[in-house]
Amino acid sequence: MSTRLLVIDDEESICEILKYNLQKEGYSVDTAYSAEEALEMDLSPYDLFIVDIMMERLSGFDFAKRLRNSSAMEDVPIIFCSALDGEDDTVMGLNIGADDYITKPFKISEVIARVNAVLRRAQMARRARESAPAAETNLEPQISYQGLRIDPNDKVCYLDDEKISLTKTELEILAFFLRHRNRIYSREEIIRHVWADDVVVTNRTIDTNITRLRKKIGRYGNNIETRLGFGYGFKEKD
Repeated sequence: MSTRLLVIDDEESICEILKYNLQKEGYSVDTAYSAEEALEMDLSPYDLFIVDIMMERLSGFDFAKRLRNSSAMEDVPIIFCSALDGEDDTVMGLNIGADDYITKPFKISEVIARVNAVLRRAQMARRARESAPAAETNLEPQISYQGLRIDPNDKVCYLDDEKISLTKTELEILAFFLRHRNRIYSREEIIRHVWADDVVVTNRTIDTNITRLRKKIGRYGNNIETRLGFGYGFKEKD
């Protein structure tokens, strides 16, 4: 059975260009001209969504949030394809849970390469889940430092036993720091450990996420140290 993609964009020409070229690569491709139209469809057969952001009523961000809040669709990859090229837009898209972000105008060869890469990662993750012994799926130990605690099984962070709201990226950065305390990591090392391969991440993306993380973890924000010219790390303090 061929891999099924859904392209969601209010520009019919964009939908047809992507459909034609992705079908040439062997994918089965459907289109929707709005997020509302897409949400009226049966989305369960699709293996990946390519989504515009700026659409009239529901934006691509709104569509992605609804998918990520659905247990049946939360793991299906999403690629944003948008004329919004600001770094804040990219950060927001990735924090919502997108697997990649492509800016318009795009090269079709880049779109195909990114689609292939995202689907390859999704397939590897699925195989890893399916091959994991059932007895080991809930055995990840909690990560803690004083009153700061992460439950990696429920993907939740606690500050003095109160849940705090972290994005997926913020949670993964904090978990990485707590597992590797008292060392400064370069931005490149952080990208390698936190972000998936083939996702383009800039230094500003890292800086923005760490700034937000510091504010959310209260007094422990001071434990995240910046070493100018080197990077960041989580230092234990008395």
